[in-house]
Order: sequence, then C-alpha cells, then structure tokens
Amino acid sequence: MKIMILSAATGGGHLRAAHAVESYILHNSKGNSVLVVDTLKCIGPLIDHTCCDGYRLMVKRVPKAFGTLYRVTNKETPMKRLMFHWNNSLSEKLIPLMRRERPDVILSTHPFATEMASCLKQTGILKNVPLICLMTDYGPHQAWIASKVDAYVVSNEDMVPQMQRMGVPSEIVYPFGIPVKDVFFQPGDKRALRERFGLDPDKQTILFMAGSFGVTNVIRIFEDVCTLDLDFQIIVITGKNERLFREFERAVKRTDKPTRLVYFTNEVENYMHASDLLVTKPGGLTVSEALACGIPLAVFDAIPGQEEENTNFLLNHHMAVKLDEHTDTAQTIAMLLQDERELASMRASCERFDKSKSAQNIFMLMQQLYDRYHPEKAQQPADQASSI
Repeated sequence: MKIMILSAATGGGHLRAAHAVESYILHNSKGNSVLVVDTLKCIGPLIDHTCCDGYRLMVKRVPKAFGTLYRVTNKETPMKRLMFHWNNSLSEKLIPLMRRERPDVILSTHPFATEMASCLKQTGILKNVPLICLMTDYGPHQAWIASKVDAYVVSNEDMVPQMQRMGVPSEIVYPFGIPVKDVFFQPGDKRALRERFGLDPDKQTILFMAGSFGVTNVIRIFEDVCTLDLDFQIIVITGKNERLFREFERAVKRTDKPTRLVYFTNEVENYMHASDLLVTKPGGLTVSEALACGIPLAVFDAIPGQEEENTNFLLNHHMAVKLDEHTDTAQTIAMLLQDERELASMRASCERFDKSKSAQNIFMLMQQLYDRYHPEKAQQPADQASSI
C-alpha cells in the first residue's frame, strides 16, 4: 500500500502521532510506503504561519478566547460552517499532491486535514481511497468529524458514546488509543537510568516537562515544590525553549534540591521511566507518552478546550492530580510523595490503560479498509483477515 499521513504543526502532537504510525509501518511491514505530509505547509507558507502562529498566540496570550472559539466551533453555528467552507476551498491546493502521489490509504491526524481530504473524496479526486481520522486528544470535537471519513481512531473507550451523540456511528469508531513510539512501552530500569543521569538511584524523582507555552507558572510550581521538607530530586526538560531554560538555570541555583536541567533530548522516554511523577501541561501526546510509561501526572495550565478534556479524562480515571489556583501546589505534590500507596494506585491505573498496540491496530485497519475498497487486490480472503 501507498500510505499518506496528513498532519500539521499546530502543536507538536499531531506530527508526533503521524511519525509514530510511520515508524511502526516501516519497521514492521514489507512492501508498504509511508509519506507524512505537513498539510498546511503543503498549501502554502501564508496559511501555515497564519494557522500555526495564530494558534500559539491565542493559547499563550488569550487562552480564554481560544476556549470560547473551541466551544463555539463544537456546535452547529455560522462559525463552524465558515470553517467548513474555508477547509473546502483550501482542499483544492492538495489536488496536485494527490495526483502526483496517488495514495492507496489516507490517515489524517489533524482536523483541518481531515476536512480537506473528505472534501476531495466528495469531489471524486480521492475516489476509492479510504480515509481514517486519528483524533489526538481525549475528548471529541466537531472539527474532527467529516462526511467522508471511513473510520475514526480515538484515544479511549469513553469517546465512543460521545462520538455517537455527535452523529458518528459507533461501528466506525475504534478506541485504539493515540499511537506513540514503541520505546515508551519498553520498561526501563529505574535505578540504572537514574545512575546514568547522575542522580541518586534510590531517591524519589519528579520530572518537570514544561513545553513551549509560557514560563511564569511552571517556574512558580518548581519553586513551590522545592520548598518542601522532603527528600527527593528533580529533572527538568525545557525542550527548545531558550527563555525557559535560562529562567530555570536561575531557579535551580536558588534551591538545594538536586536538579538535572535538560534543554533538549531524544530520551524523553528514559527520563519518564526514571521518574515517579510527571509535572506537565496535558497535551494529548504528552499524556499518551506518560501513560505508555506508566507514570502518574500532575497537570497544570490546561489550554481551555482540548487540554481541559484531557485533564478530565486523567482525573476521572485516577491517573493524575490537577494543579491550579485553587490548590496548594506544594502540598498536593507532598501528599503524593508521602503516600506510596496512592502513588502506586495511580501508577497501576496508568499501566492498565494499555494502548501499546495502537499503531499495529491502525495499520491493520488500513489494510482492511483498503481490501474493502479493492476486493480484487485483497491479499487474503476476508474471513481470514487479521482481527482488530
């Protein structure tokens, strides 16, 4: 099969999910090709910058306005219809790509890309090409739902009835989970990893992952936690946020808590496996990677809308605690560190949420939908097809 994955860089999660599926297929199958396309970049730099920079600006500067927009577009309103017509008009920009690549299957990990591919199916440009929508958060939104989608892959079982209420037949909703790379599911030796990172192998470890949005709150949380009269150590990963890294350099010098400060790393999974608790923003992919590692979360600064829904999912399933203006951050962390039974219970909840076969199941779904569209090319009889 010639597989095309449509994504976009409005937040890193959409592309990370796309590359997780790509990695699985390339390493576990033969005779299949995968092309990951940043859809907005393909359409043009103006649209790409407008969408990506506009998203980042809203969630950083006016998060409440973003939350309002999120809620408005989750209903049948003029705003939602405007978004549909906008995506419909932009879909024409993808026609040269489709004619050049002639994909057999399309997987979309971004709502704009899903709508555009649906429009191209409706016009016949993508005739006989199955379209799968992979939703990268823990609650549904109308922006993801399009008329010509053959299957929806969602993060959890709770979303199946929610999708039904939005008019999507349950038989095309598959709660396979959000795919992450296999390394997150491979248990690491906690003590050995801590030693390799220059940490005490026997000391409780808190991992801070701040990401690219904001500086003030995560520094405040770090400083509050460092006031605790408890014996623990800290890892901080700032990613490619230079300003945040510099702020943490100053904050680390003001505390006597052993702290390993990391700017950028390709070993996120190892730092997660080395830790007992993750303090982070609840982005869909970060949550999925943490759950794959079986690490409980303390979440802060949820973006109004999808990250609030991610937070609610974690709280409802006993996988996280919430840090906000209504909680005493330091005491919330202290209670977890001192209550080993509670922390173990949360860890067990994370481990029970096993979506380790997500990418495999998505690939099998691709095969089944392709065979359904092209029975003459099916490699095996339908009654012998792999079960998902």
